[in-house]
Amino acid sequence: MQRIIMATENSVAKALSSVRERIQAASLQKASVQELVDKAHDDLIREQCADIRWHYIGHLQSNKVKKLLSSPNLYMVETVDSKKLASELEKHWSKETDRGKLRVYVQLNTSGEANKSGVPPEESSSLVRHLFDNCPSLDFAGLMTIGAFDHDLESGPNPDFQCLVRCREDLCKECSLDIDKVELSMGMSHDFEHAISVGSTNIRVGSTIFGARGSDARRSNGASRSVRSKEESL
Repeated sequence: MQRIIMATENSVAKALSSVRERIQAASLQKASVQELVDKAHDDLIREQCADIRWHYIGHLQSNKVKKLLSSPNLYMVETVDSKKLASELEKHWSKETDRGKLRVYVQLNTSGEANKSGVPPEESSSLVRHLFDNCPSLDFAGLMTIGAFDHDLESGPNPDFQCLVRCREDLCKECSLDIDKVELSMGMSHDFEHAISVGSTNIRVGSTIFGARGSDARRSNGASRSVRSKEESL
């Protein structure tokens, strides 16, 4: 099963209205803790999409965990990249006894770029084992990576995507996991078709659905843009 992750502009309520009739179960993603908390408490959003499920997709500092977990309808944290962060999530989410398990992805830095978050691929199994052994309130759901944006597909498959696929295979063998139950989050508007062909189960698209996000002037002025998403089973 593939899921479409739709990245929208700041006007979440307007975006919801434009697609709500075509989407039955929606999830929105945010890359900022404060913005997710604010939007998760927004009365209009909660009214228009009461069963919305929020995903957090930004780098998460341990001191922001408690604030993030206060968000209504928080469904998943996609960027767990250390045992320390996993333990902090467990510490606070274990107190949310009526909310079920919190789904998490382990984020991998498949490109090895210093400016990207994520655990090195060779350390992924250790982090996943930590989740299983020490974080009973968290539900390991899959792996996530941000591929190199400037990769030329004419030169061949994106090596970041191929790396994530291999990591899942190795992880499932090492930890005796059902590979069909370990999701892969990779691919955006410019390469989502390729990501699906490689094996992605979750793609994040925005401009393909909603058009360009803001004017060139706004982008050149460094206007703040938030990342949100909705999830739809294909």
